[in-house]
Amino acid sequence: MNGCSEKRWVTAVVEPTTVDGISRRYGFSRAMACALVARGLSDFGEIDQFLQPRLAHLTDPFVLPDMPKAVDLILQHIEQGSSILIYGDYDVDGVTATALMIQVLSGLGAVVVPFLPHRIEDGYGLNVETLHRCVELYRPNLIITVDCGTSSVEAVREAARLGIDVIVTDHHEPAAEGVAEAIAIVNPKLGNCPEDIRMLAGVGVAFKLCHGLVKAARKHGLEAANKLNLKTFMELVAVGTVADIVPLLKENRILVYHGLHLLNQTQSVGMRTLIEAAGITGPVDTYHIGFMIGPRINAAGRLGNADAALELMLTEQEPRAKVLAQQLDEASRRRQEIEDKIVQEACADLDRRFDADRDYGLVVAHPHWHAGVIGIVASRISSRYNRPVVVIGMDEDGVGRGSCRSIPGFDLLSHLQQCSSLLRRYGGHAMAAGLEVAHEKIAEFSARFNEVCAATLRQGDRRRQLLVDAWLQPSDINDALYQDQNRLRPFGHSNPLPVWAVRNVTPVCPPRVIGGKHLKLLFSMGRETREVIGFGMGDREIPDGPLDIAFNLILNRYNGREYLQLHLQDLRPAQAD
Repeated sequence: MNGCSEKRWVTAVVEPTTVDGISRRYGFSRAMACALVARGLSDFGEIDQFLQPRLAHLTDPFVLPDMPKAVDLILQHIEQGSSILIYGDYDVDGVTATALMIQVLSGLGAVVVPFLPHRIEDGYGLNVETLHRCVELYRPNLIITVDCGTSSVEAVREAARLGIDVIVTDHHEPAAEGVAEAIAIVNPKLGNCPEDIRMLAGVGVAFKLCHGLVKAARKHGLEAANKLNLKTFMELVAVGTVADIVPLLKENRILVYHGLHLLNQTQSVGMRTLIEAAGITGPVDTYHIGFMIGPRINAAGRLGNADAALELMLTEQEPRAKVLAQQLDEASRRRQEIEDKIVQEACADLDRRFDADRDYGLVVAHPHWHAGVIGIVASRISSRYNRPVVVIGMDEDGVGRGSCRSIPGFDLLSHLQQCSSLLRRYGGHAMAAGLEVAHEKIAEFSARFNEVCAATLRQGDRRRQLLVDAWLQPSDINDALYQDQNRLRPFGHSNPLPVWAVRNVTPVCPPRVIGGKHLKLLFSMGRETREVIGFGMGDREIPDGPLDIAFNLILNRYNGREYLQLHLQDLRPAQAD
């Protein structure tokens, strides 16, 4: 039981005159103005664009590298009636990007088919083996990758030998293998792309290609292009972008903002059926994508083949959609069971040997862990120990396949580069990556990974940081604050729900544990008694006396009622200002 704060509370530093100016101009409370400044927003022009994301502010797609070459080549293949294959990926980003490309290219009159690799049998990305299978099955003249391909050096070289054109669309940093010599590589991580689009998800890059393609097709007088409304596909972009946990700022914010609007009035049979299967009854928000819709789309690919998820995104037949949605729902439950079992085993192993003053980068491996769920496991372990984590499932072929997850402010990819001599391959982002390592190298890699992580992390304060947007008076917690807060939606990575804090409040009754693991407290705040729920905090010991509490403000719907609820982020004995 722990009654002390496990986090380092940091209040956003704001200039009072800036806060006052924002409050006057936008009619916000000072607390709400503080939340904007805490997000780096103080210029009125930037705030206007943030609060009113407009499609007109989207970047010209032709600023992306190789976009003109990619568009011209695709239009040429469409005109020739060539066979085009979309080579996707098995996660939500890859599935939605594949569905998007299939629908847009079909709408332009292309002869196009999808291919999704099998997570276990094929692994990530375009490789020589999967290329040969695509050739055998579909005989494509052009392959367009989505959410992969930047470092598929050998496969792209083999495609060229076979006379197949390849266009890569991707958003990953180049891996150790280098950059493939495709005819065009549309990847905002390459070249000097504007910062607004460098953090696009794979489906976002695919959308930019579709945008460029439709613009060029209209200029060429392609009649089908005039009938295509790209906005109707933005719900796919929203789902893939949120699920891939990229920053919801700039271009991503615009795409998700408008995509969510369409998702809430979706005409897609598959998407509507999936929302119903997930049990979502109110407005769909980023929370529902991240925790209910995304995991169901992901589940099929995590346990093997993602074809059912792709078919659901594309089907127009309601009976078939219901069957597919049920399959994904069942796969999601199985995935959760497998995930929970692995988390228990991994934490049991780590708990026995973890030393906070010695262990800075954690590696845990097991011969029977399912490779499809170890990414989620790594996220949960990283959160539990507040350390960069590598979780490895060891196959019978002598190769360990690992998923890596980081902690805020720690560049995972650059630290894996320092271990590259011990790895067969690796790639990813600052916050998430994947790798392959020979069984006999795992122990040496574990030691080296801890060593390079320690060099970076040893000197800092290793407690999790809790950024408080603003301190409130109890009477500030009301419907007006909640409505103001909603103007910051959509929430997600780099634009989280505001964290509010209140000083010197005392529970009106003893705390309760609900659901076996959640903490419930009641506080008198102004004229209201507010319910505070600490999810997963059932083992926290509540100190005697007044408390400071930090929380998210949520509208809870229960038994036909709607009321404001405080979701606890942390608590501590009350401190002076």
